[in-house]
Amino acid sequence: MRVSDQGRAQIARDEGGMRLQMYQDSRGVPTIGIGHNLRDKPIPHAAALLIFERDVADVEADLKRLLPWAEGVSPARYDALANMLFNLGSGGLLTFVKMLRAAEAGRWQEAADEVLASVYHAQVGTRAVRLAQQMAEDRWI
Repeated sequence: MRVSDQGRAQIARDEGGMRLQMYQDSRGVPTIGIGHNLRDKPIPHAAALLIFERDVADVEADLKRLLPWAEGVSPARYDALANMLFNLGSGGLLTFVKMLRAAEAGRWQEAADEVLASVYHAQVGTRAVRLAQQMAEDRWI
């Protein structure tokens, strides 16, 4: 690569440095990082996968912290809980008090029924149906 470290530092400085959240540049273009124009140049596939893997690692850490009992459930049911946490965030998942209580007690059909009776089901439709079925049947859907 021809651009020197000093040149890179200049570009970063002149772009306003690193910004980890999307912002509008001076022309109103959605931008991220160090001047990365999202309108004309989406993030690279490898970057998206890296972000996804970091997000999944965060979900696993949150599950371990928030629902330590989940470590003992089957892989398919654990993944259903992880999917919901990924989608809802920890604050959203923790509002499923009855579902979580049923899941912790091993009452998986009841947990699934709680998912289907929720506003979440109305919001995400088939995703909630699949996750409820996965909990109830202990298999990936």
